Amino acid sequence: MGAGSEELDVAVAVVTYNSERHVADLLDSLPAAMGELSYSVVVVDNGSADGTVALLDARTDCTVVRSVNDGYAAGINRAVRSSPPASTVLVLNPDATLDPEAGPRMFDVVRKPGVGIVAPRTREADGSLSPTLRRTPTLGRVGGLSFTGLAMFAERIEDPRAYESEHEVDWAIGSILLVDRECFDALGGLDESYFLYSEETDFCLRARDLGWATVYTPEAGGMHVGGGSGENATTHTMQMINRIRLYRRRAGDRRAWGYFALTLLVELRRGILGHRNSWTTLRALVRPSTRPPMLGASDALLPR
Repeated sequence: MGAGSEELDVAVAVVTYNSERHVADLLDSLPAAMGELSYSVVVVDNGSADGTVALLDARTDCTVVRSVNDGYAAGINRAVRSSPPASTVLVLNPDATLDPEAGPRMFDVVRKPGVGIVAPRTREADGSLSPTLRRTPTLGRVGGLSFTGLAMFAERIEDPRAYESEHEVDWAIGSILLVDRECFDALGGLDESYFLYSEETDFCLRARDLGWATVYTPEAGGMHVGGGSGENATTHTMQMINRIRLYRRRAGDRRAWGYFALTLLVELRRGILGHRNSWTTLRALVRPSTRPPMLGASDALLPR
């Protein structure tokens, strides 16, 4: 890890929540991943109830910040504020790991003119490609019809050929993202109103609005286990509500009503097909008072 008063190359920002099973693997991967880059590591714990904090306190390779659980975006922002000055921010999920030299390879890309965010090639725990690249949300892509192979219906990019070369993308899953610090500051960090889910979508799209590109590179790699903090009816509901909120903020109320209606149909179909979490989500969509309170989206039928 870098030291001294000079600006570091990378400020690593991690947010944990009951991450005892995974976070040690992430931290252990960093020295080889960062190579000759100077870096700091700040882990913000959002109120874990397992052994995460004890595990972190026993280590000497990170600074631990204890926090209440006010959301993933707030945790990342807090980690960045608690970090020493650095030219980039490396946002990492606690259930991710980085391959050797991934840091310098992403760093080389983010230093190119106009690049604000870099996403590496990510694999699943079984070694298969993780399709982390996404297209801009639209009405046609509400249903997540990736199996059609048609861009107009699929937000998720699953074609393996799209992961073979470096190129600009609309946005990428936020499990591993290297962000130019000027870009991060220009956007005011992640939007904390999302609490959990859609914050990386919003961040990449807002960056593009300001002229900062999100670039995928296959030259850097990592692994993301996924679901490290668990998925349940509440988190699924948060995910769907935040998708509507993001679309509304970018497209306006009139088109957002269409997105809302299509989301209802999508969740109804999922529920009929056996996805029990979708019934909870449907209830929350039509009864705002039952929505997760941390979203602050319970005062109107169309989520704000």
